[in-house]
Amino acid sequence: MNSLYLWLNIGSISIPFLYSFHPRLQLHKRFKWLFLSLFLTMGVFIPWDVIFTINGIWGFNSDYFLDAKLLYLPIEEWLFFICIPFACVFTHYALLLYFPKLKLKQNTTKLIAYALMLLLCVLIVFNFDKWYTLVNFLLAIPLTWIVLKQNPKLLQHFFLTFLVMLIPFFMVNGVLTGSWIENQVVWYNNTENLGIRMGTIPIEDSIYAYSMILMNLFLFEYFSKKNKKSA
Repeated sequence: MNSLYLWLNIGSISIPFLYSFHPRLQLHKRFKWLFLSLFLTMGVFIPWDVIFTINGIWGFNSDYFLDAKLLYLPIEEWLFFICIPFACVFTHYALLLYFPKLKLKQNTTKLIAYALMLLLCVLIVFNFDKWYTLVNFLLAIPLTWIVLKQNPKLLQHFFLTFLVMLIPFFMVNGVLTGSWIENQVVWYNNTENLGIRMGTIPIEDSIYAYSMILMNLFLFEYFSKKNKKSA
């Protein structure tokens, strides 16, 4: 079982990677910008992960990962920030390929974005002492604002594709947090979050996934458009 986390990563990326070469999608032609986006996003999430691990806000069960660690994190945790976002970026564009009209109206998108930012602000005010809640929501608020101002069309699609992406994300995250297995792969200190679980998954994980995927998509589209202009 000590390879479970590794196989979750491999299983998540394998099919999306293969189908990235699909002649209609051709995501492979933009791998350079995709992997640049993945690594830049890791530059935000990895330091956060390391600090939280050191301070016991969350941690990892050694029964489910290999012995190799880097900066206190299992190698599988590093791979998580490549495999899961890659699969989600692929899913986003695959959905748009087959359902090009899958988008919200501009006014609806703005309303959802502002409502989300307001809700997160309120939750922060009443949970300022919970580190996972605080840091998580403090990232999601300005990120939503930046994307809304710089690339609102992305949000028009993303608010819908994200709902689809949550299905496989929660399946993987469910296993990581103890669903269908004997123990947790990743454990959480509940004094540092809202203590609300969706099955075994802390509710903050949904916003964590939101920020991680949206940041990757925003950077990917930024670099892709910039490259087109220069070409």
